[in-house]
Parts: sequence; structure tokens; C-alpha cells
Amino acid sequence: MGTERLRAAEVDEAEANSELLLLHVLGIGKAELLRDLREPFPEGKRELWERVLDRKAAGEPAQYIIGEQAFYGRPFRVTPDVLIPRPETELLAEAVLAEAASWDVADANAATGPGGLELDTAANRGMTDANTATYGSGTAAGEARSRGQGIRVGRPLVLLDVGTGSGALAVTLAAEREDWRVLASDLSPAALDVARGNAAANGVEERIEFVEGDLLMPFLCTDERPEGMAIDILVSNPPYIRSADMPGLQREVRDFEPHLALDGGEDGLTPYRRMAEQLARLPRLPRLVAWEMGAGQADDAAELLRAVADWREIRYVKDYAGIDRHVIAVKD
Repeated sequence: MGTERLRAAEVDEAEANSELLLLHVLGIGKAELLRDLREPFPEGKRELWERVLDRKAAGEPAQYIIGEQAFYGRPFRVTPDVLIPRPETELLAEAVLAEAASWDVADANAATGPGGLELDTAANRGMTDANTATYGSGTAAGEARSRGQGIRVGRPLVLLDVGTGSGALAVTLAAEREDWRVLASDLSPAALDVARGNAAANGVEERIEFVEGDLLMPFLCTDERPEGMAIDILVSNPPYIRSADMPGLQREVRDFEPHLALDGGEDGLTPYRRMAEQLARLPRLPRLVAWEMGAGQADDAAELLRAVADWREIRYVKDYAGIDRHVIAVKD
């Protein structure tokens, strides 16, 4: 019944959406659904099922109806105040983690003398026992995970997620890298509330600082704050839809997801242009800048970064459709 109704409403992937919503309404998993397929529909759930179908038939994304979207293997609460995390953004998280993993190996090698690897103890870094609880101790490079926990010498890396939305990137990277300090900013107070909730739900709320502000503005060197904030890794999935393209977006996106997180200005590059200009006003350039963008925008975004500094490498990461979806800029 659900599939036919959604098809009649011209909902894309009607069968998959119907099944997803049915599992939500019944509060069961797919295995239980298959087991109970011949059982009558619970009358006590029928009214809720009808309401859910009405919302989906009107174009509302299933993720907003359910209130959740998975990202990098973790559950994230989503509301109409935040963009729904996409699978291609997981590739941005993977690219950041992979690049940083190569730094960990280099830093570990640099921290050892000709005799080989040193154990990473609080004494070796002049740290207190409280610090050791945060960073770990006695970790050999051969035992280090790919994310390199416990082998970094000195202060933790600082990662900033600009336009954090649901917090998908910030929470994921904080969870994957317990040795990093993570900052997450957004212009929307409502989005930050959602992100804070997701940080708490995934156990990283004490390791992420959420800041309300426009792009890099809260972290720049100013007369009032001349020291600014030194950022090692800048990651961002900002709005990148051209303003003229907004009316032609898929109904589920155009009518339900927040335009603040979608509209990137006349050419879709306004947030990137502003961030590139703001980079020079940080205490120093980040070692890594990782941006997500729309189709056909990678070359322009890369040029914006080249105008700011000489990077050791600027490369693109393709999404599942073969589109250059992410620009990764790395300094020595």
C-alpha cells in the first residue's frame, strides 16, 4: 500500500522509502519485517503510518520524518534546521583522515632517534597524568592505529569544521581522532543545537567546541583578538548551489532543506571566495584545507586557494558518480 501511494505521488525510490518509513513506524529491523511479513498490520500504528505517508507524499525527506541519518557508521539526528548528510561527504572525512595519517607516521619517525621508536609517555612530552589520560601513553608505532592516536608529539592538532550543520564532519573526525582538538562553527544557532546533541549522542561533546559565527570570522586575528586561532586543518562543506539553480532543485531539497546551507551565491562560490580571503587573516595558514563543492567547481576553488599560498599539493577527490567533489590542499 505504501509503495503504490508514494508512486502515485511521484516520489523517487518509492519502494525503498516506503520500507524505510514502515520500519520506523513499526520500530523493527528489516529481518523482523521479513519474518512478520504475513502478519496483519497493527491497528494501533495505522494512524501514524498514514501521517508518515502523507508527509512523504508531500515531498518531505524521509530522514526528516524519521529524524535520523547515518553518517560514517554513526547515527545523526537531523531536523529541517540542518542539511541531511550525504554519502559523498563521508569521502571528505576519509580524505582528511588519510592525509593526517601520513603526518602521524612522519611525526613518529621524526620523534625517534636512530635507535627506533620511543614509547609515547607523559614524561617524554613533559605532560601531566591528566594529559596522559587524554592522549594515551606507552603506544608504539607498530601498535598505532591508522588514525595515529598516541604517537603525536607536542600539542594536539586543531581541526575546524566551518558550516558544521548537523555536526556530521566534526563529530566523525572527533570520534576517529581522539588526539585532535575540534572546533565547529555555524551561522545558525538552531543548527548548532542539533550538532551539540549529535556530539553528545556520539560521546564527543567534551571534545568539540561549538562556535556561532560566519565562516572563519570567529577565529581571525582582529584588533580585539590579535592572537586569533591557529588552525591546522580546515574542513568545510559550505553552500555551493548557484542562486539561479535553487528553483530547479529536487522538490525534497528545494522545499524542505535549509536554503542557508544550500545557496552559494551567484556562481555558487561565494563561501569559498570569502574563506580563501580570510585564510590570510589567521595566525598562520592551515596545513590542510579540505572543501566539498558542486559539480564543475573544483578548478575554480583550487584557483582561489592557489591565490592565497603555495601549496605542496592540491588534488581532487571524486564522488561515487565520478565528479570532482572535494578539493584537498596540503602545505609542508
